[in-house]
Amino acid sequence: MPTTTREIHLASRPQGWPVPENFRTVTTELPDPGPGEVLVRNAVMSVDPYMRGRMNDVKSYVPPYRLDAPLDGGAVGEVVASGDESLQPGDTVLHQLGWREHALAPAAAFRKVDVSQVPASAYLGVLGMTGLTAYVGLVHVAGLQEGDAVLISGAAGAVGSVAGQLARLLGAGKVVGSAGSKEKLAWLTDDLGFDAAVDYHDGPVRKQLAPYGPFDVYFDNVGGDHLEAAIEHLADHGRVAACGSIASYNDEAPTPGPRNMFQVVSKRLRIQGFIVTDHQDLAGEFYRRAGAWVASGDLKHRETVVDGLDHAVDAFLGLHRGENIGKMLVRL
Repeated sequence: MPTTTREIHLASRPQGWPVPENFRTVTTELPDPGPGEVLVRNAVMSVDPYMRGRMNDVKSYVPPYRLDAPLDGGAVGEVVASGDESLQPGDTVLHQLGWREHALAPAAAFRKVDVSQVPASAYLGVLGMTGLTAYVGLVHVAGLQEGDAVLISGAAGAVGSVAGQLARLLGAGKVVGSAGSKEKLAWLTDDLGFDAAVDYHDGPVRKQLAPYGPFDVYFDNVGGDHLEAAIEHLADHGRVAACGSIASYNDEAPTPGPRNMFQVVSKRLRIQGFIVTDHQDLAGEFYRRAGAWVASGDLKHRETVVDGLDHAVDAFLGLHRGENIGKMLVRL
Protein backbone atom coordinates (compact mmCIF):
# COMPACT_ATOMS: atom_id res chain seq x y z
CA MET A 1 0.00 0.00 0.00
CA PRO A 2 1.54 3.38 -0.98
CA THR A 3 2.76 5.67 1.82
CA THR A 4 1.63 9.30 1.72
CA THR A 5 4.44 11.52 2.93
CA ARG A 6 5.92 15.02 2.68
CA GLU A 7 9.29 16.35 1.57
CA ILE A 8 10.90 19.77 1.15
CA HIS A 9 11.99 20.83 -2.33
CA LEU A 10 14.25 23.66 -3.45
CA ALA A 11 11.84 25.99 -5.26
CA SER A 12 14.41 28.62 -6.29
CA ARG A 13 18.06 29.38 -5.71
CA PRO A 14 18.73 31.89 -2.90
CA GLN A 15 20.39 35.20 -3.64
CA GLY A 16 22.25 36.05 -0.46
CA TRP A 17 20.35 34.96 2.64
CA PRO A 18 17.78 32.22 1.91
CA VAL A 19 14.13 33.09 2.46
CA PRO A 20 11.16 30.75 3.04
CA GLU A 21 10.01 31.32 -0.55
CA ASN A 22 13.10 29.44 -1.78
CA PHE A 23 11.55 26.24 -0.42
CA ARG A 24 8.38 24.27 -1.04
CA THR A 25 6.71 21.48 0.96
CA VAL A 26 5.42 18.76 -1.35
CA THR A 27 3.08 15.87 -0.57
CA THR A 28 3.90 12.69 -2.47
CA GLU A 29 3.32 8.94 -2.41
CA LEU A 30 5.99 6.26 -2.08
CA PRO A 31 5.34 2.70 -3.23
CA ASP A 32 6.04 -0.34 -1.11
CA PRO A 33 9.73 -1.30 -1.23
CA GLY A 34 10.68 -3.62 -4.06
CA PRO A 35 13.36 -6.33 -3.90
CA GLY A 36 16.50 -4.90 -2.28
CA GLU A 37 14.74 -1.69 -1.20
CA VAL A 38 13.88 -0.32 2.24
CA LEU A 39 11.23 2.16 3.43
CA VAL A 40 12.22 4.26 6.46
CA ARG A 41 10.17 6.62 8.61
CA ASN A 42 12.56 9.45 9.52
CA ALA A 43 12.75 10.39 13.19
CA VAL A 44 15.39 13.14 13.20
CA MET A 45 17.13 15.09 10.44
CA SER A 46 20.13 17.36 10.42
CA VAL A 47 20.55 20.85 9.03
CA ASP A 48 24.16 21.83 8.37
CA PRO A 49 26.07 24.90 7.14
CA TYR A 50 27.42 23.12 4.03
CA MET A 51 23.86 22.81 2.70
CA ARG A 52 23.83 26.52 1.88
CA GLY A 53 26.55 26.03 -0.73
CA ARG A 54 24.61 23.22 -2.37
CA MET A 55 21.74 25.62 -3.00
CA ASN A 56 23.92 27.51 -5.49
CA ASP A 57 24.29 26.18 -9.03
CA VAL A 58 28.07 26.07 -8.92
CA LYS A 59 30.65 23.32 -9.16
CA SER A 60 31.84 22.14 -5.75
CA TYR A 61 32.92 19.02 -3.90
CA VAL A 62 29.29 17.83 -3.86
CA PRO A 63 26.67 18.34 -6.60
CA PRO A 64 24.26 21.25 -6.15
CA TYR A 65 20.70 20.59 -5.10
CA ARG A 66 18.33 20.35 -8.06
CA LEU A 67 15.39 22.70 -8.40
CA ASP A 68 11.93 21.20 -7.83
CA ALA A 69 13.48 18.13 -6.21
CA PRO A 70 13.83 17.16 -2.55
CA LEU A 71 16.78 18.39 -0.54
CA ASP A 72 18.88 15.77 1.21
CA GLY A 73 21.14 15.45 4.22
CA GLY A 74 21.79 13.34 7.29
CA ALA A 75 18.86 11.65 9.01
CA VAL A 76 18.08 8.72 11.27
CA GLY A 77 14.88 6.74 11.20
CA GLU A 78 13.12 3.42 11.69
CA VAL A 79 12.68 0.78 9.02
CA VAL A 80 8.95 0.26 8.44
CA ALA A 81 9.12 -2.13 5.48
CA SER A 82 11.98 -3.99 3.86
CA GLY A 83 12.65 -5.95 0.72
CA ASP A 84 16.17 -6.83 1.81
CA GLU A 85 17.28 -9.39 4.39
CA SER A 86 19.99 -7.11 5.79
CA LEU A 87 17.45 -4.73 7.37
CA GLN A 88 14.25 -5.55 9.22
CA PRO A 89 11.26 -3.47 10.39
CA GLY A 90 12.14 -1.82 13.69
CA ASP A 91 15.84 -1.37 12.86
CA THR A 92 17.24 2.15 13.37
CA VAL A 93 19.27 3.38 10.41
CA LEU A 94 21.46 6.33 9.47
CA HIS A 95 21.29 7.71 5.93
CA GLN A 96 21.48 10.83 3.74
CA LEU A 97 17.82 11.19 2.72
CA GLY A 98 16.72 13.87 5.15
CA TRP A 99 14.36 16.80 4.51
CA ARG A 100 11.49 14.30 4.16
CA GLU A 101 9.26 12.30 6.47
CA HIS A 102 9.92 8.95 4.74
CA ALA A 103 12.77 7.64 2.62
CA LEU A 104 12.69 4.83 0.06
CA ALA A 105 16.00 3.61 -1.34
CA PRO A 106 18.18 0.53 -1.90
CA ALA A 107 19.30 -1.09 1.35
CA ALA A 108 22.90 -0.03 0.68
CA ALA A 109 21.86 3.59 1.30
CA PHE A 110 21.14 2.83 4.97
CA ARG A 111 23.46 1.88 7.84
CA LYS A 112 22.05 0.16 10.90
CA VAL A 113 23.08 1.86 14.16
CA ASP A 114 23.04 0.73 17.78
CA VAL A 115 20.75 2.86 19.95
CA SER A 116 21.02 0.75 23.09
CA GLN A 117 23.63 3.06 24.67
CA VAL A 118 23.15 6.43 22.95
CA PRO A 119 20.16 8.23 21.39
CA ALA A 120 19.75 7.87 17.63
CA SER A 121 20.37 11.61 17.19
CA ALA A 122 23.97 11.16 18.38
CA TYR A 123 24.76 9.56 15.03
CA LEU A 124 24.00 12.88 13.36
CA GLY A 125 26.32 14.75 15.71
CA VAL A 126 29.02 13.67 18.10
CA LEU A 127 29.15 10.09 16.75
CA GLY A 128 28.49 11.05 13.14
CA MET A 129 29.91 13.25 10.43
CA THR A 130 30.10 16.14 12.90
CA GLY A 131 32.41 14.35 15.31
CA LEU A 132 34.47 12.79 12.54
CA THR A 133 34.99 16.24 11.01
CA ALA A 134 36.39 17.56 14.28
CA TYR A 135 38.66 14.53 14.66
CA VAL A 136 39.99 14.65 11.09
CA GLY A 137 40.68 18.38 11.32
CA LEU A 138 42.62 18.14 14.55
CA VAL A 139 44.47 14.87 14.09
CA HIS A 140 45.06 14.47 10.37
CA VAL A 141 45.02 18.03 9.05
CA ALA A 142 46.41 20.11 11.91
CA GLY A 143 48.62 17.36 13.33
CA LEU A 144 47.70 18.16 16.93
CA GLN A 145 50.57 17.53 19.34
CA GLU A 146 50.49 17.15 23.09
CA GLY A 147 50.80 20.56 24.74
CA ASP A 148 49.58 22.56 21.72
CA ALA A 149 47.60 25.74 22.28
CA VAL A 150 44.41 25.44 20.23
CA LEU A 151 41.98 28.11 19.02
CA ILE A 152 38.53 27.16 17.70
CA SER A 153 36.05 29.50 16.03
CA GLY A 154 32.35 28.73 16.08
CA ALA A 155 33.20 26.79 19.22
CA ALA A 156 29.63 26.41 20.48
CA GLY A 157 28.45 24.89 17.21
CA ALA A 158 28.21 21.20 16.41
CA VAL A 159 31.74 20.71 15.06
CA GLY A 160 33.46 23.34 17.18
CA SER A 161 32.15 22.05 20.50
CA VAL A 162 33.39 18.54 19.72
CA ALA A 163 36.72 19.81 18.40
CA GLY A 164 37.44 21.68 21.61
CA GLN A 165 36.75 18.65 23.76
CA LEU A 166 38.75 16.35 21.49
CA ALA A 167 41.69 18.74 21.63
CA ARG A 168 41.66 18.49 25.42
CA LEU A 169 41.25 14.69 25.38
CA LEU A 170 44.15 14.40 22.93
CA GLY A 171 46.50 16.38 25.15
CA ALA A 172 46.25 20.04 24.14
CA GLY A 173 47.83 22.38 26.63
CA LYS A 174 45.26 25.15 26.17
CA VAL A 175 41.93 25.40 24.34
CA VAL A 176 40.28 28.76 23.57
CA GLY A 177 37.05 29.26 21.61
CA SER A 178 34.94 32.02 20.11
CA ALA A 179 31.14 32.09 20.23
CA GLY A 180 28.25 34.54 20.06
CA SER A 181 26.56 34.81 23.46
CA LYS A 182 27.26 34.74 27.17
CA GLU A 183 25.28 31.50 27.48
CA LYS A 184 27.50 29.86 24.89
CA LEU A 185 30.69 31.11 26.56
CA ALA A 186 29.55 29.70 29.89
CA TRP A 187 28.80 26.32 28.30
CA LEU A 188 32.25 26.18 26.75
CA THR A 189 34.17 27.04 29.89
CA ASP A 190 31.94 25.59 32.62
CA ASP A 191 30.80 22.37 30.97
CA LEU A 192 33.16 21.52 28.12
CA GLY A 193 36.49 22.39 29.71
CA PHE A 194 37.64 25.23 27.45
CA ASP A 195 40.26 27.36 29.20
CA ALA A 196 38.74 30.58 27.86
CA ALA A 197 36.16 31.83 25.37
CA VAL A 198 35.48 35.20 23.75
CA ASP A 199 32.22 36.69 22.44
CA TYR A 200 32.77 38.09 18.96
CA HIS A 201 29.99 40.62 19.61
CA ASP A 202 32.11 42.28 22.31
CA GLY A 203 34.65 43.84 19.97
CA PRO A 204 37.32 42.91 17.42
CA VAL A 205 38.24 39.26 17.77
CA ARG A 206 41.88 40.11 17.17
CA LYS A 207 42.01 42.27 20.29
CA GLN A 208 40.05 39.85 22.45
CA LEU A 209 42.42 36.98 21.66
CA ALA A 210 45.57 38.92 22.55
CA PRO A 211 45.73 37.72 26.19
CA TYR A 212 45.48 34.05 25.20
CA GLY A 213 47.91 33.58 22.31
CA PRO A 214 50.07 32.53 20.70
CA PHE A 215 48.34 29.45 19.30
CA ASP A 216 49.81 26.41 17.61
CA VAL A 217 46.58 25.21 15.98
CA TYR A 218 43.54 27.05 14.66
CA PHE A 219 40.39 25.10 13.77
CA ASP A 220 38.46 27.44 11.48
CA ASN A 221 34.68 27.18 11.16
CA VAL A 222 34.03 30.87 10.50
CA GLY A 223 36.60 32.51 8.21
CA GLY A 224 36.48 36.28 7.75
CA ASP A 225 37.70 38.35 10.69
CA HIS A 226 38.25 35.19 12.74
CA LEU A 227 40.79 33.86 10.26
CA GLU A 228 42.52 37.24 10.16
CA ALA A 229 42.66 37.30 13.96
CA ALA A 230 43.99 33.75 14.09
CA ILE A 231 46.80 34.55 11.65
CA GLU A 232 47.74 37.47 13.91
CA HIS A 233 47.96 35.25 16.99
CA LEU A 234 49.38 32.00 15.58
CA ALA A 235 52.86 31.03 16.64
CA ASP A 236 55.63 30.40 14.12
CA HIS A 237 54.89 27.18 12.20
CA GLY A 238 51.25 27.31 13.32
CA ARG A 239 48.73 25.11 11.54
CA VAL A 240 45.22 25.95 10.37
CA ALA A 241 42.58 23.30 9.69
CA ALA A 242 40.12 25.15 7.44
CA CYS A 243 36.78 23.41 7.97
CA GLY A 244 34.26 26.10 7.01
CA SER A 245 33.61 29.79 6.51
CA ILE A 246 30.06 30.38 7.68
CA ALA A 247 30.64 34.12 8.00
CA SER A 248 30.54 34.43 4.19
CA TYR A 249 28.13 31.68 3.07
CA ASN A 250 25.30 34.14 2.44
CA ASP A 251 27.37 36.97 0.98
CA GLU A 252 26.21 38.12 -2.45
CA ALA A 253 29.72 39.22 -3.51
CA PRO A 254 33.13 37.65 -2.86
CA THR A 255 34.45 38.41 0.61
CA PRO A 256 37.88 40.08 0.82
CA GLY A 257 40.54 37.82 2.28
CA PRO A 258 42.54 38.47 5.46
CA ARG A 259 44.61 41.65 5.30
CA ASN A 260 47.61 40.08 7.04
CA MET A 261 48.37 37.23 4.66
CA PHE A 262 52.07 38.09 4.61
CA GLN A 263 52.26 36.67 8.13
CA VAL A 264 51.56 33.29 6.55
CA VAL A 265 55.00 33.70 4.99
CA SER A 266 56.84 35.36 7.86
CA LYS A 267 55.51 32.87 10.43
CA ARG A 268 55.78 29.89 8.04
CA LEU A 269 52.16 28.98 8.67
CA ARG A 270 50.35 26.03 7.08
CA ILE A 271 46.70 26.48 6.08
CA GLN A 272 44.94 23.39 4.78
CA GLY A 273 41.31 22.97 3.84
CA PHE A 274 39.67 19.58 4.14
CA ILE A 275 36.48 17.68 3.35
CA VAL A 276 35.59 14.98 5.83
CA THR A 277 34.40 12.53 3.17
CA ASP A 278 37.99 12.33 1.89
CA HIS A 279 39.04 10.71 5.16
CA GLN A 280 36.74 7.74 5.66
CA ASP A 281 39.84 5.68 6.45
CA LEU A 282 39.86 7.41 9.86
CA ALA A 283 36.20 6.66 10.62
CA GLY A 284 36.75 3.33 12.40
CA GLU A 285 39.50 4.78 14.56
CA PHE A 286 37.35 7.78 15.46
CA TYR A 287 34.22 5.76 16.31
CA ARG A 288 36.19 3.44 18.61
CA ARG A 289 37.76 6.31 20.52
CA ALA A 290 34.76 8.65 20.55
CA GLY A 291 32.32 5.92 21.50
CA ALA A 292 34.32 5.21 24.65
CA TRP A 293 34.57 8.92 25.49
CA VAL A 294 30.83 9.46 25.04
CA ALA A 295 30.04 6.40 27.16
CA SER A 296 32.34 7.62 29.95
CA GLY A 297 30.94 11.16 29.85
CA ASP A 298 34.28 12.66 28.83
CA LEU A 299 32.89 13.77 25.46
CA LYS A 300 29.69 15.75 25.94
CA HIS A 301 27.19 16.87 23.35
CA ARG A 302 24.25 19.20 23.25
CA GLU A 303 21.43 19.50 20.74
CA THR A 304 19.12 22.31 19.70
CA VAL A 305 15.93 20.60 18.52
CA VAL A 306 13.17 22.08 16.36
CA ASP A 307 9.95 20.09 15.96
CA GLY A 308 8.33 19.18 12.66
CA LEU A 309 9.13 19.21 8.96
CA ASP A 310 7.14 22.45 8.70
CA HIS A 311 9.88 24.14 10.75
CA ALA A 312 12.92 22.58 9.03
CA VAL A 313 13.57 25.74 7.00
CA ASP A 314 13.31 27.82 10.21
CA ALA A 315 15.93 25.56 11.79
CA PHE A 316 18.24 25.93 8.78
CA LEU A 317 17.95 29.72 8.80
CA GLY A 318 18.39 29.79 12.59
CA LEU A 319 21.61 27.82 12.22
CA HIS A 320 23.05 30.58 10.06
CA ARG A 321 21.97 33.19 12.61
CA GLY A 322 23.77 31.32 15.40
CA GLU A 323 20.59 30.31 17.22
CA ASN A 324 21.89 26.81 17.98
CA ILE A 325 24.03 25.53 20.81
CA GLY A 326 25.65 22.31 19.70
CA LYS A 327 23.99 20.35 16.91
CA MET A 328 20.89 21.78 15.20
CA LEU A 329 18.33 19.04 14.55
CA VAL A 330 14.75 18.73 13.35
CA ARG A 331 12.61 16.12 15.08
CA LEU A 332 10.09 14.57 12.68
